[in-house]
Amino acid sequence: MQGPDIISQVVDQFAPELIEFRRDVHAHPELAWHEVRTTDLVAAWMDKLGWDHKRFDPTGLTADLGPGGGPIVALRADLDALPVPGLTQDPWRSRIDGVAHACGHDVHVSALLGAAAALAEYHRQVGLPHRVRLIFQPAEEVMPGGALHMLTDGALTGVSRIFTLHCDPSLDVGQIGLREGAITGASDHVRVTLTGRGGHTSRPHVTEDLTYALGALITGLPGVLSRRCDPRSGVSFVWGKVNAGHAANVIPAAGELLGTVRMLDASAWHEAEHLIRSIVADIVKPFGISAEVAYTRGVPPVVNEFAATERLRTAVINAVGEQGLATTVQSLGGEDFAWYAETVAGAMGRLGTRTPQGPNFDLHQGNLRIDERAIAIGAKVLAYAGLE
Repeated sequence: MQGPDIISQVVDQFAPELIEFRRDVHAHPELAWHEVRTTDLVAAWMDKLGWDHKRFDPTGLTADLGPGGGPIVALRADLDALPVPGLTQDPWRSRIDGVAHACGHDVHVSALLGAAAALAEYHRQVGLPHRVRLIFQPAEEVMPGGALHMLTDGALTGVSRIFTLHCDPSLDVGQIGLREGAITGASDHVRVTLTGRGGHTSRPHVTEDLTYALGALITGLPGVLSRRCDPRSGVSFVWGKVNAGHAANVIPAAGELLGTVRMLDASAWHEAEHLIRSIVADIVKPFGISAEVAYTRGVPPVVNEFAATERLRTAVINAVGEQGLATTVQSLGGEDFAWYAETVAGAMGRLGTRTPQGPNFDLHQGNLRIDERAIAIGAKVLAYAGLE
């Protein structure tokens, strides 16, 4: 084997083992910060393949291979599952009640292990042109997420570029969706707690009508926000939970609203908290209601840097040919790979997992099924990206 041929041939050689690994992890999903078994399995692979690896506390792992003293290219996969029940009838379905790999992180880990095998063999035969770092990250599915934990502990020290892939069941297997610029949205949580003087609904004038104020906030905050933000930033505010009152003839003394705010523009994201707090205060002021805003910053948008995106494009062509390239739409879903891409130049691609002419599935649903050929494809793309 010579040069790039090593990557494809080694991944193809390991493909059955990678599928078995994915099925094992799929059957034993672990929630955020509890990915102990999965991290143990990854560490065993790193030992077998000869990568120098470091464990993180409580879970997660980085592994390095290649010459020091120069740039480091990082490749990242996430480890955690979701608190949703597995609904498939596959023999490798989840054995943990109420927990399932419904976002494809089992595929991400398996693909990165395939890339690790290919890069190790490439290094043995040819020699890596620079150091490559693998990042197996815990807790992507929670806020603020495991990426910040890994960054704090030095996962990107010395790294100049980073790549990742994320399963996309809307794309056929063999396709990789790429997009320069924002590809996912910022995602923050907002909780507004209202308090006021309650009373009988026959005397609203001697109370502070909290329910009426709550209604004004429900419609007013998204509306005002849409006029205070640049429409090109793609801001979307949606309430998900409303809670107030217990009886039809009682004006309550407390209420609560929970929602999310998402956007595609990083500068708008940095301004969003101050703006939302100001709008809430202005809306409730005429009602005499007190409003406390608990604002939880989640993740910024994933913004694919131009040069990194072009390098990922080249990796796709090397792995599956130009026919594997696909354009992809922006999503307002949050992804904490954004923290890495804010720190160094990076790019995320969408890995097609749908069987052509097969059924459609959605992420974060317990019935998610993927075409397992995507694992080897993802491994090849990541390995070639590591060589770029």
